Amino acid sequence: MSKQVLRFGLPKGSLQESALQKMAKAGWNVSVSSRSYVPYVDDEELEIRLIRAQEISRYVENGVLDAGITGHDWIIENDSKVHEVGEFVFSKVSRQPTRWVLAVPEQSPIKSVKDLEGKRIATEVVNLTKRWLKKNGVKAEVEFSWGATEVKAHEMVDAIIEVTETGSSLRANKLRIVETLLTSSPRLIVNHDAWKDKFKRQKVETLALLLRGALEAESKVGLKMNIAEKNLQTLLATLPALRNPTISQLSQAGWVAVETIIDETVVRHLIPQLKAHGAEGIIEYPLNKVVY
Repeated sequence: MSKQVLRFGLPKGSLQESALQKMAKAGWNVSVSSRSYVPYVDDEELEIRLIRAQEISRYVENGVLDAGITGHDWIIENDSKVHEVGEFVFSKVSRQPTRWVLAVPEQSPIKSVKDLEGKRIATEVVNLTKRWLKKNGVKAEVEFSWGATEVKAHEMVDAIIEVTETGSSLRANKLRIVETLLTSSPRLIVNHDAWKDKFKRQKVETLALLLRGALEAESKVGLKMNIAEKNLQTLLATLPALRNPTISQLSQAGWVAVETIIDETVVRHLIPQLKAHGAEGIIEYPLNKVVY
């Protein structure tokens, strides 16, 4: 019987480093050589290919790849018929979704999509833009942009459709956001034949479970402390937790240990309160995965 393998595509380029970090936290160590697009992965049931995010959904749809991670925007741009297993929000700058926006020079008279009638637009997402214009009843010329699209807005075209996370690059180029066409985030996708295959579906579901656990863990920390039993209820009343915290008896009579998982953002406010309620030996530690 031949070895069963899942062919899995990861995005090459701006999302590559983030994707490899998430895979490592999920439990798969992927090594990339500067001379090869075929990385090594410490799982004989997995074959990984690094491909531009723009192309992954097409290769998953036609079966060259069984599954992959790519942006929702490129699935829409390519009109790919694939099964979306889940959303996994990570990016090169933040954990916020990206946006494809209509942007124009700050002094441009263009105030809405209707003002694009007869204008010229540069973008990498030509199909998405044409469908958006058609939906709004606007006829305009749309040309493909290979890059440096922000520069073209001032001299070569009337407007651009560009992707942004924070808007800082657009502001730096003295561009104004007019409208948002699409909000996008990374998605784990699989083709319909692979989703019907028992081995491949289980492999994809395992990847999804552990990747989701790794992402959940990024915003949470573990917290351990000791406290006298007489102060326990007061402490528990102030302690947020995924569910109820774990409480275990210490060897010293009248004392217990409390362990819980909480959002990292509340730790700096919480620790002084815990200390005030009598907690001792407070330890904060990072997490690799949180699986619900």
